[in-house]
Amino acid sequence: MQVADVFKFKNPEIKALHLTWIAFFITFYVWFNMAPLASSMLKSVDWLTEEDLKLFAICNVALTIPARIIVGMALDRFGPRRVFSLLLILMSVPALMFAFGETRTQLLISRLVLSSIGASFVIGIHMTAMWFKPKDIGFAEGFYAGWGNFGSAAAAMTLPTIAINMYGGDDGWRWAIAQSAVVMAAYGVYYWFAISDGPAGTVHRKPRKASALEVSSWADMVKLILWTIPLVGILAVLVWRIQQLGYLDDQGAWLAYGVILVVVVYQIIQILRVNVPILKKGVPEDDKYPFSSVAALNSTYFANFGAELAVVSMLPMFFESTWDLSATAAGLIAASFAFVNLVARPMGGLVSDRLGNRRFVMLSYMLGIAIGFALMGLLNSSWPLVVAVAITVFTSFFVQGAEGATFGIIPSIKRRLTGQISGMAGAYGNVGAVFYLTIYTFVDANQFFFIIATGGFISWVVCLLWLKEPESAFSDDYYVSSVDRQIEQELNA
Repeated sequence: MQVADVFKFKNPEIKALHLTWIAFFITFYVWFNMAPLASSMLKSVDWLTEEDLKLFAICNVALTIPARIIVGMALDRFGPRRVFSLLLILMSVPALMFAFGETRTQLLISRLVLSSIGASFVIGIHMTAMWFKPKDIGFAEGFYAGWGNFGSAAAAMTLPTIAINMYGGDDGWRWAIAQSAVVMAAYGVYYWFAISDGPAGTVHRKPRKASALEVSSWADMVKLILWTIPLVGILAVLVWRIQQLGYLDDQGAWLAYGVILVVVVYQIIQILRVNVPILKKGVPEDDKYPFSSVAALNSTYFANFGAELAVVSMLPMFFESTWDLSATAAGLIAASFAFVNLVARPMGGLVSDRLGNRRFVMLSYMLGIAIGFALMGLLNSSWPLVVAVAITVFTSFFVQGAEGATFGIIPSIKRRLTGQISGMAGAYGNVGAVFYLTIYTFVDANQFFFIIATGGFISWVVCLLWLKEPESAFSDDYYVSSVDRQIEQELNA
């Protein structure tokens, strides 16, 4: 696939690509519509504090974790068209609730529910994989994700202007957020009728069980359990922080901890129910895949997308306070971090396609992330603003490229499990965001950047040890195993 192919709008796969990145763009625009308006919120509402907004930023990524797992399962059962459309429509409700919330609790709950919108990424990844072949998937998914992720930059660049100049007054930020919610719901209805789940004749390969990820060995099942626990367990950190800030009493906190424990135990039981019978029967050699690669990609998404979500949530205020800028100017400059998505993420996928070694590309990008955030940790008001922006763009180039490289690998690991693997890796991006943003409530911005740099380096080491090059990563079509054919025969019987 050539870069120029994205302008061939009459090609059905290109049309599907554009329809899907626009849907993803809108979800990101709505998802990150709070950060650029944070200063306006503090000025117009006397019952909010900066600590409240930091907590809202954690809530803004929290439920994406279980939502991505649930959506990954729903994708394998219902297909991406239905799931994406419903998500766009349903998530407009908490967005409107946040826009017109009148208490701290209302804002917190609506932001928490709205965080489920982050599951949109997994849906588009699955849809793109159904329209494009393995040899082109890196660029196609990089383009989808890069232009979609740009929604957060677009929100940072436009929402302050819309709130101040279009609506004005103390409630301008409310109407700007509400407007984005209405647009999202309308596009959800349009998407339902405008696209299909892959070209005509596409075989939607499904896992044997959608309730848990299939693995190939007993050791891999243990690894899956260990990597599943943090996906829900990280929410205990959020509960603890909510309790610390007075939103939740001790009884409510213990109840929440209990629910989290029950969900973790339920997930483990599902893993055992799905995999024990399969492993007892024996997994055919041609159907095995290395779970270590899934674990490595979980770590990369923790370190790259988790970093992006965390940094996008705090960068406008960092520039505003460090260089004494206006909210609009700080939003525009901070948008440079996400603006790079337009080029860097598709490039990450394209480089992954062209070099013929997806593992090497992944390692290179993760090392770049560690170096970039270490440089950002050195920034302060004595640095020229233009240099600070250049370092931010440099870092973002590696962050977005690493995200593109991650999902250039995932569809080739195990085709019929793409939805679940994407859901798990994507959820780890939000585990990273919750982890980083919670730490941010205790440290200053420079320390925060150094911590993220450390996470990037640790992920580089994990990939060096565990990540394997997929055998069919550059084929004309996805590998079909004996189990894939058996499942297809059973569905057609």
